[in-house]
Amino acid sequence: MFSLFNTLCLWGLTVRINSNFVKAAAAALSFACSGFAHAELNVFACEPEYAALAKELAPNANIYSATTALQDPHQVQARPSLIAKMRQADLVVCAGADLEIGWLPMLQMKSANAKVRSTDQGLFFAADQIDTLDKLASVDRSMGDVHAKGNPHIHFDPNRLLTVANALSAKMSQLDPSEAANYQKALADFSSRWQAAIPRWEEQAKALKGKKVIAYHTSFRYLFNWLGIEQVADLEPKPGLAPTSGHLASLLSRAEQKDILAVIVASYQDERGANWLGEKANLPVLMLPMSVGGNDASQDLFSLYDNAISLLNGVK
Repeated sequence: MFSLFNTLCLWGLTVRINSNFVKAAAAALSFACSGFAHAELNVFACEPEYAALAKELAPNANIYSATTALQDPHQVQARPSLIAKMRQADLVVCAGADLEIGWLPMLQMKSANAKVRSTDQGLFFAADQIDTLDKLASVDRSMGDVHAKGNPHIHFDPNRLLTVANALSAKMSQLDPSEAANYQKALADFSSRWQAAIPRWEEQAKALKGKKVIAYHTSFRYLFNWLGIEQVADLEPKPGLAPTSGHLASLLSRAEQKDILAVIVASYQDERGANWLGEKANLPVLMLPMSVGGNDASQDLFSLYDNAISLLNGVK
């Protein structure tokens, strides 16, 4: 029969064994979880071009695009799914220059995510990083849907986009300093490949310099400016207004000068006015991908540029 002394000894041994087991288990769990201790950056991109750029700069980030290349980025509904995604975001990346003025503030308010309300924190506007084209000293309703801060569709200028990439990488490092070295490494890799591609694209587009087009809106303003293409007329009578019969008739008169390469529309724009003009003026109508995903051949930023230039060169 065990004495009280023996009983106490066995109890103490059991406690020590269990204690050692708990410590060992805790150590093993800590080691196993150490690789998951760093939460990946959650990035909410307003447009697919900035989702693609974020992917280049932060390959392991959780990236969500609020729109596709088949949607008009001026007009987006603040759906519950978008609100939920913005609520989770550490970083919101948008074109800026008031492109998203009709829907971004509503998402910010309804998501109640204080981290992405200010550019001092997790809000990033690409247009703030560069000198935009077509800035206006003042605007009023009679001018249509214009942007006083300049044309916001800057992603089709490779040099401006590289400046944006540098600034966005710095923002990521600011928000996630433990991963700063990885962001810098990804930026260096992207910059090297991007800078190597620019002269190749410019060589491929040499024959386009000086060509004239009629286009819908000023969606490709930066692309045309970079390649030396002149947009001589707009299918819209005023920015944001659909083509009218009277305006199309005036464009037909312009097209009769026989110096127009093509009528250009973006992947999300209504083709009816362009098709009417193309048929009447015997001009090709070319749909260009507005962003990544605008067609099957434009699946990242590099292939977006490749495809846009290829389509322009293919106009007969």
